Amino acid sequence: MSAKQPEPTLLNPLQTARALAAEFALTAAERDERGGTPKAERDAIRHSGLLALSIPTQFGGMGASWGETLNIVREFARVDSSIAHVFGFQHLMLATVRLFSSPDQWQPWFEQTARKNWFWGNALNPLDTRTVVKKYDGWREFSGKKSFCSGASDSEMLIASAVDESAGGKLLIAAIPTARTGITLHGDWNNMGQRQTDSGSATFERVRVEESELLLDPGPLSTPFACLRPLIAQLHFAHIFLGIAEGALEEARQYTLKEGRPWFKSNARHVSEDPYILRHYGDFWVGLEGVRLLAERACNQLDEAWHKGPTLSSDERGQLALSIAAAKVAATRTGLDLCNRLFEVTGARATHASLRFDRYWRNLRTQTLHDPVDYKVHELGDWALNRTVPAPSFYS
Repeated sequence: MSAKQPEPTLLNPLQTARALAAEFALTAAERDERGGTPKAERDAIRHSGLLALSIPTQFGGMGASWGETLNIVREFARVDSSIAHVFGFQHLMLATVRLFSSPDQWQPWFEQTARKNWFWGNALNPLDTRTVVKKYDGWREFSGKKSFCSGASDSEMLIASAVDESAGGKLLIAAIPTARTGITLHGDWNNMGQRQTDSGSATFERVRVEESELLLDPGPLSTPFACLRPLIAQLHFAHIFLGIAEGALEEARQYTLKEGRPWFKSNARHVSEDPYILRHYGDFWVGLEGVRLLAERACNQLDEAWHKGPTLSSDERGQLALSIAAAKVAATRTGLDLCNRLFEVTGARATHASLRFDRYWRNLRTQTLHDPVDYKVHELGDWALNRTVPAPSFYS
């Protein structure tokens, strides 16, 4: 079923996203089972103009703040966390070129993205060092394999990395066209969750990378401002987790009210009056309220840090890292608990395969394993006890 394509000139970005989400919701369970690339849904996002959401208006974009951008990620995640994932990565990849490259690189890329509705995919994965670099006069060559290439399929541009063994294993990152000769996307993503993120592997066979495509000025994680990139990624994940949990709660609520019935030992006339059911929903609500407040605070701080640009200090960056870590840990714990316990408020019939209520837990469990939450808790503990802020890395 093709996704409806709302007219972007008639709606503001959030209204556009909600209209798209309503259409995506109609086929979300079916597409979760099928896996693969959600081509119609990706094209609907292209048509909507939302791929340029975070691009400043002077380069043809909508000029949205990070708070506005991540709230739309969350809006999509309530109904389809795979689409939320790749949509959020679109803006993470744009942030990557903005933070790691010079204006004469990122500005034309922004303008072309806004004008041509380019989708950006990910082939960065700094922990996968199988892709290596050879240096030639005026250009480089990437060869090897990459895993977890989310959103690479059906994209126009890729953020790709390779290891320069001649420079002591230095990581080089480039922005290159997805269709470039030598790049093969294998379409081999078949995991239990996030099944339409196309997070499979890619092979680079002597792929030519021009010097002008390398993100060297100022380069990866080179300044406190450049070190915002991993924090944007972490807050993006927190919004996916929150959106999944909110979507699961709403689906459970509708099912409880329409299909639920009191246990035979209950004194309640209707399931909506059952004290145990109400207790679960109360727990869910308290947990989500806490995550929402933490996410909002982190978004506000991220927007403040973003506007400071190169004047951002290491301490300011560190304080933001703590806020985002707290939001992500809370979103992980609350989301997994809610997506597991939703069956306690919906009952045995809610496990019918056709409903696919399990997709909320599967999607959340899959995505929360992106990097161990234990290490986020460790960072927060080191701050709480020793007043040590997290050291910048691609995951903190």
